[in-house]
Amino acid sequence: MDATAVFLIAHKEFRDLWRSRWFAVMAAAFAALSLGLSALGTAVVGLTGVAGFARTTASLLNLVMLIVPLMGLIMGAMSLAAEREHGTLLALLAQPVTAGDVLLGKWAGLAAALAAAVTGGFAVSALAIARAGGAAGLRDYLALAGLTVGLGWAHVALGLWISAGSRRSAPALGLAIFLWMVIVLVGDLGVMGTAVVLQLKPAQLLWLGFGNPAQVFRLAVLQAIHGDLEMLGAAGAYAASRLGPWLLPSLLGALAVWIAAPLGAAFALFRRRGAL
Repeated sequence: MDATAVFLIAHKEFRDLWRSRWFAVMAAAFAALSLGLSALGTAVVGLTGVAGFARTTASLLNLVMLIVPLMGLIMGAMSLAAEREHGTLLALLAQPVTAGDVLLGKWAGLAAALAAAVTGGFAVSALAIARAGGAAGLRDYLALAGLTVGLGWAHVALGLWISAGSRRSAPALGLAIFLWMVIVLVGDLGVMGTAVVLQLKPAQLLWLGFGNPAQVFRLAVLQAIHGDLEMLGAAGAYAASRLGPWLLPSLLGALAVWIAAPLGAAFALFRRRGAL
C-alpha cells in the first residue's frame, strides 16, 4: 500500500466533500442543533440561559444517534458510486494505485471530514456552555464527542460497503437511507420486540445489542458516563457482572470491529468489481 497515494486521495476526498453544499448544510445543522440543545436544556426546568455539560451530554445522545449515522452512510454510499457513474473512478484506477489505496484513501478523507464536522458542532456548543460558566461534566461531554466520531467512522465504512457494490449513486443513496432506518429507527423497537417474542435471556439480549453499531455506541456512552449499565435492566446488570472492568474496552473493541469489518467487506467487493 502506497502511503503517499492514500494521503493524496484522502486529501482530495476531504476537500471535495467540504465544497459540497449538502455536507455543509448537514454540518451546520448539527452545530446549530447542538447549540440549541445546550440552550434549551435549562428551559425544561423553567430557567433561561445555557445548560451545563452534564445536561447537554444527555440531550445530545439521541441527536447524535439520529444525525451522525445518516451523515456517515450518505457520505460513504455516494463516494465510489458517484465516481463510478460519472466515469472518474475508471480514470483513477488507471493510475498507479491499488484498490486498497483508493478505498483506504477515500475512507480516511471521509472520516476526517466527518470528524471535523462533529468536533466543530461539539466545540460550538462547548464554547457556549463554557461562557455561561462552569466545567462540571466536561469529561462526559468529551467522551460523548470522541465516541460520536467513532460512530460516524463505522457508518462511513458501512456506506463504502454499499458504494463498492453500486453502479449508480441513486440506488446507493436509497440503500444507505434504508440501512439507516434499520439501524437507528428500527434498532430499539426491533430489539425490544425480539426480546418479548422470543423471550430472550439477558445474555442473548446483550449480544443482540452488539450486532447494531448504534446500540454499541449507546452502551459505550452510558458506560463511560455513568460507570454501569444497570439502568438498562437485566441485560445491563448481566453485562456489568460478566465483563466487569472489561465492559468499556469490550464495547470500544466492538465499535472498532464495526469500522474494520465493513471496510474489509468493501475492499473485497471493490477489488472484484473495480470501476464496473
